[in-house]
Amino acid sequence: MKFSDLIKPHIAKQPIYEPGRPIETVARELGLNPKEIIKLASNENPLGASPRGLAAAREALQEVHRYPDGGCWFLLEKLAARHQLGTGQFILGNGSNEVIELLGHTFLNEGDEVVMGTPAFIVYKLVTLLFGAIPVEVPLQNHRHDLAAMRAAVTKRTKMVFLPSPNNPTGTANEAGEILEFARSLPEGVIFVFDEAYAEYLPKPPDLRPLIEEGRLVICLRTFSKIFGLAGFRIGYGYGPEEGIQLLHRARQPFNVNAIAQAAAIGALGDEEFLQRSRTENAAGLVQLEKGIARLSEHHPVEMVPSKGNFVMVRIDDALTCFAALQKAGVICRPLAPYGLTDFLRVSVGTESENERFLDVLEDYFQ
Repeated sequence: MKFSDLIKPHIAKQPIYEPGRPIETVARELGLNPKEIIKLASNENPLGASPRGLAAAREALQEVHRYPDGGCWFLLEKLAARHQLGTGQFILGNGSNEVIELLGHTFLNEGDEVVMGTPAFIVYKLVTLLFGAIPVEVPLQNHRHDLAAMRAAVTKRTKMVFLPSPNNPTGTANEAGEILEFARSLPEGVIFVFDEAYAEYLPKPPDLRPLIEEGRLVICLRTFSKIFGLAGFRIGYGYGPEEGIQLLHRARQPFNVNAIAQAAAIGALGDEEFLQRSRTENAAGLVQLEKGIARLSEHHPVEMVPSKGNFVMVRIDDALTCFAALQKAGVICRPLAPYGLTDFLRVSVGTESENERFLDVLEDYFQ
């Protein structure tokens, strides 16, 4: 008998997440110098990590022989002050991905329906399938979530609805007013999960605290992996009504967030100078990429979807061939075939020089 004879049937069919390719892997496979490769595949902060976050992490290493604070108390205090909510309204996770999984552990039963846009962050679908629930995928309209169509997809079997804004991989965002209206239109018993992974890049992100005050079933997700530059520490959080958050804690493993990550997050939350510089550089990078793609489109079949995040989606015929050519030239981006977008690449906003190199290599590809 083999392990495959014993596996749960729905796990046997479970898709596997494909992350952006690491620099070291590409260098080894293609015989390139890793120092000459730029990675624009995973929407990381090209400025690096928050300096205050790194300093706090280094200091915390001195106590690494101790178990971490299992309740993340000091970080919860910082988050509560930042969002003007109670400490009992937050849950920390090994990245916001873990909070999504905790939602599945806590609320999804086999056969429940989960409404989501497509294409959107693929982990929503993966977690839905993991718990034997049914993903109900609603196509985006003009690369943007179609909230009317999503509302129409809600049935008596719907347990949860996911909405990210800005959306990964398209970079598009829904307006705050329509998000609040959509959430208020959901029937009783449907959990609204609002993913704010890229909220800090928005001039004024939507504020869903009124929904929490109204007692609605809403859980918001945020991460330290993007603008804070702490992707390698794997730390994110959810917030919402205290009742729902405390139920999520029942499914959380002890010490799920390590001590170094907690310290880094606390330090990063106080690093407003770094956050502002990251926003400014990202806004300039988006303009740089938009102008560069527009220039190339005058002579070549390429176009860019306007983005509100720290990445852009670029349409190119035979995108997989282009991806391979860029990678050979030392530029790693993200092909979107796993999202059903065979003619698109996702390109993270880099530094000014990295953006320029991407545009130069793309022009060479067309030549």
